[in-house]
Parts: sequence; structure tokens; C-alpha cells
Amino acid sequence: MIDYIQAWQCIGCGKIEAPQPCIGVCRDRKILMVGKGEHEQVLAELANAQQQLKGLQAVLLQLAWSQPRDGQWERCWRALQQRAREWIADPGEGVAEIDAVDPSAGS
Repeated sequence: MIDYIQAWQCIGCGKIEAPQPCIGVCRDRKILMVGKGEHEQVLAELANAQQQLKGLQAVLLQLAWSQPRDGQWERCWRALQQRAREWIADPGEGVAEIDAVDPSAGS
């Protein structure tokens, strides 16, 4: 859970004070702040989620644009399953290989 710190920020000059408003020379409004460590943790989690999304998109693109030859659908399906299993085992690996799938190529 993220702990927020209540502070005061001047709507004119932008200065920030905590835990109470200044002596009255500025006009303040309440803001919520978060610690640097928690912010960096969220950024790392976001980067991880974006990497996972990129990998999922690559697997889905391959699935969407694969066109097996006659009589080869099962072989193609098993290859796609294997690709998905490999990605599940190591989400960071093999993403770049199929980032730019050309739908007109008919792979």
C-alpha cells in the first residue's frame, strides 16, 4: 500500500511545504505526495507490465496472422502453443523476434 504525504502547494509560485501551510504570504492548496522509493517501485512495476504486454502482443500477432498450409494446421497450432509456453516460462525472451509481423507476408 502506498503511503501519501499531505503537503501544501502554493497555487501561485508552486512552492511546497509540509506538514502545515506557510505563514500566509502565499495561497496554498492541499496536495498528496508519494515517497521516492514507492514512486520508483511503481515505475519498475509499470515497465515490467509493459514488457509483458509487448510479449503478449507479439504472441497474439503471430497467432492472428499465421496461415498454415493445407494439412499443416495442427503442426502450426502446436508451434504456436510452444511459442506461448516459452513466453510464459520467460516473458522477457523472444519478444523482439516477432515485434513487426507483416500481415501480408502470409507466414
